Amino acid sequence: QLAGACDVLVENYRTGELDKFGLGYADLHRLHPKLIYCSISGYGRTGPYAERPGYDAILQAEGGMMSITGPAEGTPSRVGIPIIDITSGMFAASAILAALHARQKTGEGQLVDISLFDAHVALLANAASNYLVGGEPPRRLGNSHPNIVPYDSFPSRDGWFVMGAANQKQWETLCDMLERPDLKADPRFASNGLRVQNRAAVVEELNRIFVQRDADEWLEKFAAAGLPCGAINSLPQVFAHPQAAARDLILEAQHASAGTVRLTGFPYKLSDTPAEIRKPPPMLGEHTDEILTQLLGYSPADAAELKERKAI
Repeated sequence: QLAGACDVLVENYRTGELDKFGLGYADLHRLHPKLIYCSISGYGRTGPYAERPGYDAILQAEGGMMSITGPAEGTPSRVGIPIIDITSGMFAASAILAALHARQKTGEGQLVDISLFDAHVALLANAASNYLVGGEPPRRLGNSHPNIVPYDSFPSRDGWFVMGAANQKQWETLCDMLERPDLKADPRFASNGLRVQNRAAVVEELNRIFVQRDADEWLEKFAAAGLPCGAINSLPQVFAHPQAAARDLILEAQHASAGTVRLTGFPYKLSDTPAEIRKPPPMLGEHTDEILTQLLGYSPADAAELKERKAI
């Protein structure tokens, strides 16, 4: 009944689980052909791994991300947030919008099959291209960039920062800012390709320079020279950042049991229809009666009977 009253159904059970209850795509599509049915699973609905369960960390390992994340001589590392879970949800949202757009033309719903494995492979981006085009498997490089030098985290006198000179002009600007014409003239560093080949020598020279001043001093100099740079901030520093305040990246909402809760703000800004928090996260079952009576047409007595039977 709910499926017939909705545009989109999203489920993240293991492939085939909902079929056991008559709630699989084939069953619901037959009853409600306009329904967009989005299935999110570890490996998708086809292929030899289709019925395997999958969590974010498992997919970071299985999909190759851990093999290219972490120190060069250290152990494979997981990204510090559930990046595959998050990305799969974003891909699901985009695909659902595409399916809704298609339905406006065809009048028919369809299955949206989202896989954490597929989402992960899509995220490999330039690492995948480097391998598929060049045939060379990427390796762990810590915070270094495989194709650009210098583009790394560097130690200062009092901490660490990140700086990148992604083109020849920026490299020359860096050398001028450091008052090191010898680096600009060094034939080993004459182009980005040569700097990649001589990565260790470039990093050694820069490390020797950067440890002589505090991070804030370097960041101020880089910014003045127009060089991309950034502090390595903790989360308290991020949420105290002036840019976070200017971009409304901390919002407050009133919750029925938790009171005032602080949430991360919206990562997109719409000029004419800005996003806003309309309702806080619901309590368990908070809207059950409303959905049954207003959306599905149940009487209050029918809803009460379902509760007595513990069906809801």
